[in-house]
Amino acid sequence: MSEEMRLIIVSGLSGSGKSVALHVLEDLGYYCIDNLPAALMKSVVDEVSFGAEQKGNRLAVGIDARNRRQDLESLPSLINEFRQQNIQTDVLFVLADDEVLLKRYGETRRRHPLAEHGAALRAAINEEREILAEVINSADLIIDTSRTSIYQLADVIRERVDRRTSTSLSVLIESFGFKNGIPADADFVFDMRCLPNPYWKQKLRQLTGLDEEVTDFLGALDSVTAMHADILAFLERWIPEYRKANRGYLTVAIGCTGGQHRSVYMAEKLAASLRDGHDTVLTRHNEL
Repeated sequence: MSEEMRLIIVSGLSGSGKSVALHVLEDLGYYCIDNLPAALMKSVVDEVSFGAEQKGNRLAVGIDARNRRQDLESLPSLINEFRQQNIQTDVLFVLADDEVLLKRYGETRRRHPLAEHGAALRAAINEEREILAEVINSADLIIDTSRTSIYQLADVIRERVDRRTSTSLSVLIESFGFKNGIPADADFVFDMRCLPNPYWKQKLRQLTGLDEEVTDFLGALDSVTAMHADILAFLERWIPEYRKANRGYLTVAIGCTGGQHRSVYMAEKLAASLRDGHDTVLTRHNEL
């Protein structure tokens, strides 16, 4: 099989953005197949790779909870087989909070694929999470779209997924507010709430950690400098281990109370420090 083959498996909870992700990949030149039975994946990969001149060598397939459980349980071993054949394989899983999914289904009036015979929507969502447990455990990248627009999701697909090479580690430093919950996609979470809060400075309250007045205020504090140094040392120690383990993605979440000042400042400062010696380092600010 071609060493240039790229396979992206897209799965996730219904209503969380799986179809959007596939549409973006299709626009990027991937040969996309949605709702593929997992049992047929090997045959499809063989067909596309052997017929690369006609179909291209970039394939994206959507896998959902309507698959047989035994087929979903066999996915991890199948993924390992693809990788041993020099096929760059990424598993992307999109999800969202239950309340967000309920709201989306209420607004679109669509029927959940598992909500048959009058089953309650919330029960269907819970069943879907259980069925897809094996897939999410195999995911290289989890994207929480609870507070993400379709445009932001498209940016993540383009910047993190499509541009990642087979040997690179894509690092995302994201800021968030604890008042809205911890992002589900985080590998590491650091809490900035012990640092002085610019919110209590009247002239800084309406600004963000991207504004010069806020960066000057936080940058002058010894506690902020020490926190940055400690987190940076931790990441510098463990990022190489993620790379050696052939991990494709690392997501670091930096949180403060509202996700407006301290976490934004620290996320940007850490990303700037990491960019000198590492592969792609991106930032995202969930509350901005």
